[in-house]
Amino acid sequence: MGVGLCGRGIVAKPRLYEVASDLGTDSKTLMGILREMGEFVKSPSSALEPPVVRKLAKAFAEKYPDKVEEKKEHTPPAPVVETPKAPPPLPRPIIRHAVRGVPSGAPRPGNNPYAPRQGMGQLATPGPATKRPVKFKAEGDKKPASTHRRVPAPLPQKRTPLRGRGAPGAFGRGNKPKSRKSKTLKRQEFEMRDAPVIGGVTIPRGDGRVIRLMQGASVTDFAEKIDVLPANLLSVLFHLGEMATATESLDEATFEILAEEIGYKVQIVSPDDEDRALLESFSVNLAAEHAEDSELDLAIRPPVVTIMGHVDHGKTLLLDTIRNTNTLAEESGGITQHIGAYQVSVGDRFVTFIDTPGHEAFTAMRARGAKVTDIAVLVVAADDGIMPQTIEALDHARSADVPIVVAVNKIDKEGANPAKIRQQMTEFDVIPEEYGGDVMFIDISAKTGQGVDALLEAILLTADAALELRANPDRTARGVTIEAKLDAGRGAVATVLVQSGTLRVGDRVVTGCAYGRVRAMVDENGLPVESAPPSRPVRVQGLSSVPKAGDSFIVVAEDRQARQIAEKREANERNAQLAKSRKRVSLEDFTRAIQEGRVQSLNMIIKGDVSGAVEALEESLSKLDVGEEVSLRIIHRGVGAITESDVNLATVDNAVVIGFNVRPDRKARDRAAREGVDVRFYSVIYDAIEDIEKSLKGLLKPELEERKLGLAIVKEVFHSSRVGTIAGCSVESGSITRNAKARLIRDGVVVVSDLTVTSLRRFKDDVTEVKSGFECGVGLGSCDDIRIGDEIETIQIVEKPRA
Repeated sequence: MGVGLCGRGIVAKPRLYEVASDLGTDSKTLMGILREMGEFVKSPSSALEPPVVRKLAKAFAEKYPDKVEEKKEHTPPAPVVETPKAPPPLPRPIIRHAVRGVPSGAPRPGNNPYAPRQGMGQLATPGPATKRPVKFKAEGDKKPASTHRRVPAPLPQKRTPLRGRGAPGAFGRGNKPKSRKSKTLKRQEFEMRDAPVIGGVTIPRGDGRVIRLMQGASVTDFAEKIDVLPANLLSVLFHLGEMATATESLDEATFEILAEEIGYKVQIVSPDDEDRALLESFSVNLAAEHAEDSELDLAIRPPVVTIMGHVDHGKTLLLDTIRNTNTLAEESGGITQHIGAYQVSVGDRFVTFIDTPGHEAFTAMRARGAKVTDIAVLVVAADDGIMPQTIEALDHARSADVPIVVAVNKIDKEGANPAKIRQQMTEFDVIPEEYGGDVMFIDISAKTGQGVDALLEAILLTADAALELRANPDRTARGVTIEAKLDAGRGAVATVLVQSGTLRVGDRVVTGCAYGRVRAMVDENGLPVESAPPSRPVRVQGLSSVPKAGDSFIVVAEDRQARQIAEKREANERNAQLAKSRKRVSLEDFTRAIQEGRVQSLNMIIKGDVSGAVEALEESLSKLDVGEEVSLRIIHRGVGAITESDVNLATVDNAVVIGFNVRPDRKARDRAAREGVDVRFYSVIYDAIEDIEKSLKGLLKPELEERKLGLAIVKEVFHSSRVGTIAGCSVESGSITRNAKARLIRDGVVVVSDLTVTSLRRFKDDVTEVKSGFECGVGLGSCDDIRIGDEIETIQIVEKPRA
């Protein structure tokens, strides 16, 4: 250390004024030198790190050599203490029987009877023939000489103190010698000697090893991995121009900058590895369970087939033809916006079908369908050819490494050219069997049913030839969630596909962040089932919340274990979402951006009828490129009707509420009207995407605004053979007008839209309008699915110029 810094002994972090005193100068001079060195201190009372002190002393000696020499001249020499010679030791017999007294000239002993060198002197232990002394009263009170002779105190001698103990004194409070440093302290001092000083703090230099962190980890998590204080890492981040807190979730780029600065490498664990480690912490090892299955435990299971292709190429119509149903009429806009899972019988065998959307916004849904499938059926329209979503579906099937069967649909239409489809598919390395390849091409017509039986035979033939479909039905169930929604009467309902084991009513399940006990299970036809073997899709009731589409589900032994897994997953997902949405703000441009008002954002709340549609809409909106001036931020997403809490959140954050196939309840509707919250409703996903994109880019034309006319509550339902179903209603707000557009709402979810008020009666008289507070009979044309408690909302479409 520098000149004069040894007078105070070893100080971990000396103050600036103490260093100035040792150097023989004032604190102001040293503060100037520190500023020249690039170190920042607030006041003379600021503590300095040892490396900074050494640099400061060296810089002071170079800048003021005369003061250093003067300090050396005025430093008094250390006094020389003469050590007295120790007297010769006394004979051993005398020391053994001597009184444990105090040497002459030593301090008076204390009165601690338990200290080995304190207390009053003791007599030598008498021998066996020694008698107890007797007191005599003689002339002049003189006592005879006692048979016990007191040994005089030994001469003063220099004692060598024991290690760790001081000189004799009251309770050992003497002049204690300096204790030896432990090996741990020496090693720490050695490491800190060469440690880098960043932002005024000292952090040991890393050895370049890789630190594995979970998504959404904080500075505290990183500090625990490398055994440093979180406050020191925050100081380094501040020095690098990043602002954060100790518990704030950081993104991967921020961790990489921080780790590179201090000599480490950071690896963010993938969600699959993170979830696998979480399950292993609860003694759930899926890989080990599959390895334990023997050949005798495995049984043949039905194949899982995913129907994929471009939008409007006839996927759902093909599945309806196989199932003899009409699913397409239930979807808004005539396109599939949900994943459907069904099981049909083909002769004496079963085949499980998964129908996926074909619109470009549903990429995640198609990828999910390809991951759980055994065979992919690629539907291509013979009159339309290969389209972008056809190529994307083909890529999903190839990435999942599943065999492909191509169904050339719409061969009954004019202009259909199946040979052209085969030629186009060869350009993407899909070679038909007719051309010497290994992919089966089947010409079908989903509308007339032509070639459907041949397609089913091709599916079973591919499953028997290329796959070995077996699973163990006698273990606890494992599978994946295909779709989930919130039902007002049944709560959270999830469509799950069992992949191994058997799912039974009463099992304790956890899927994603949802958990619960299976209260009931129904098949695709609504019929109750008690158990679901492998490759069986069922709808499960009894979950605590709505899981995400694509979440895996497992059956556990206890409710407590299921709850803990779900809560841990929810915490990890929340941290990952916070890290993903965190905006990196640098110290240089943060104040300038706020002052200039360049930071603008559009906050949005998304609510939908099913989780897959919400996920698809959120992912599509996050991909919108609207420039750097405007940012899109989704502050909340959920499944179910728009509630009052959603409107309150939109009021606080000045957000726009997007309802996808859902409507607000009465309280939410009144609160939104009172607070002026913009609530928009969509039933087709690409309408919402285009509308929001135009809003962000400022390319809005006059819009068609939906204006609410009235709301009526169904009190009674009447059936007439002449006019159909009549709803006896009470008008709650506005007015109900004949020939007005209407929609039927049940528990906050739009059941039927694009309706018209075809008949309106009050008592037995036909009327054109019924106002609030009166009762009336309403006819909605061919709509017969009307129940007591439903809401009939009438609307009017008007043009509104956009701002």
